[in-house]
Amino acid sequence: MTGTESRVDTATGSASGSPTDDPTTPAALGAPTAPAPSTARQGRAGIVETARFVATHTLPVFVRGVVSPRFKVVSAYAALDQYGWSAATLRAMRARHGGAPVTVRGLSGRMLVLFDPADIRQFFEEPVRTLAMDAEDKLKGLNGVEPTGVICSHGDLREDRRKVNDEALAWGSPVHPACAQYQTVVEEESRPLTGHPVLDFEAVRRCLGRISRRVVLGDRAADDGELAGWLRTLRDEGNWMGLRKSRAEANRAVYAKASERIAAYAADAPAHALAARALAHPAPQGTDPLGQVHHWLLAIDVAAPVVARTLLLLAGHPAEQDAAHADAVTASPGLPRLRACVQESVRLYPIVPDLVRVTRAETEWRGVRYPAGTSVLVPIGFHQRDSARVPAGDLFVPGRWLEPDADRDTRMAPFGHGGGRCPGDQLALLLTSAVCAQVLRSHRITGGRPAVDPHRPLPGTLDTAAMRLRLAHRRDPE
Repeated sequence: MTGTESRVDTATGSASGSPTDDPTTPAALGAPTAPAPSTARQGRAGIVETARFVATHTLPVFVRGVVSPRFKVVSAYAALDQYGWSAATLRAMRARHGGAPVTVRGLSGRMLVLFDPADIRQFFEEPVRTLAMDAEDKLKGLNGVEPTGVICSHGDLREDRRKVNDEALAWGSPVHPACAQYQTVVEEESRPLTGHPVLDFEAVRRCLGRISRRVVLGDRAADDGELAGWLRTLRDEGNWMGLRKSRAEANRAVYAKASERIAAYAADAPAHALAARALAHPAPQGTDPLGQVHHWLLAIDVAAPVVARTLLLLAGHPAEQDAAHADAVTASPGLPRLRACVQESVRLYPIVPDLVRVTRAETEWRGVRYPAGTSVLVPIGFHQRDSARVPAGDLFVPGRWLEPDADRDTRMAPFGHGGGRCPGDQLALLLTSAVCAQVLRSHRITGGRPAVDPHRPLPGTLDTAAMRLRLAHRRDPE
């Protein structure tokens, strides 16, 4: 469930070898010293710096896909190390302006880019009514996909729609009320994943698609490839951010067909289905509870790359894989180690690498006042991998998420923080960790492609579509 926002590893419960003995843990590496806070108050990017920012950061985000990833583009970025170009640009901007907020012109206008931890903390602490989610760039991408969704809303209407999300997704509860039913869905749909000696990304994608439709709409929707196709069409068009004006009418027709189908499923969906839960509570007129369903289906669908990358990372980190296997076979309540693996995977490879908000009132950053309507950007995909501020930032260290209050550490934001935090974070962790558990419970991942080296900085982009995992049946005493 995407929306958006630890410390260091003290791995426990490892079935083979102790991750705390791993020389790549932050304890062994030593915590890095963060750059001293800057006295600079405001930065402004010049023409050359702006051109570099657009060419290496903003434009590649658009080309990759702002709503749904274009996997061929992701493959190319992995081969070219596009992340390295972007990170180098952001480091240079931070150094040149002393960590102060930098005003830069992006593809759709001026925006304020935040670099300092104190500014990023303020970003998460600002009320959503002041620093709103419905920035122009988001609306361009999502208006055809989920026009009445909470992300496309502000003010009282946003609060009403957020309440629908909170109640349906059981936000704030570590265990969803329908957890047992969802786990049954995961168990049934995950069985094909271990039916062959090689697991590829397409199998994971099909699995999550079926889980998505069953969890959100009920079992009747499991085989509805037509609905899946309509939603895929809308998301692909959303990647164009409204540039293809000639497609607008056709997209509205597709959205109407998809919404009608969703309403038909919701009318007799079982009580545990998210669509039924959305309709279970009265909502003010105009809230459109079923309008939220489009985002839930999208969010679970895009969890497929998260599951794939988590399993690939575990393939390259045998000690962590053994710890995760122990979690799966003992059915530890909440699967804490596996959930930590998923969180770490999303930290390294976020679904949403840039967090964008827009101010609805005058705001102050570093003593400088900015008018309402200012776009504010946090390149969180860069910040939460930055080893200057995050210990072992470019290594896979799931144990950091087992530290007390790790989930409140604003240096990292796999699901966001504050009022903009993803309301489906716990449900997303439940479903993704449960799918991983189904694979690991009776199988060992003996190799993976693309290969990852546990003792070297991980690549900034993984070619998810090319993922191949070799599975071997376990013959453990368990």
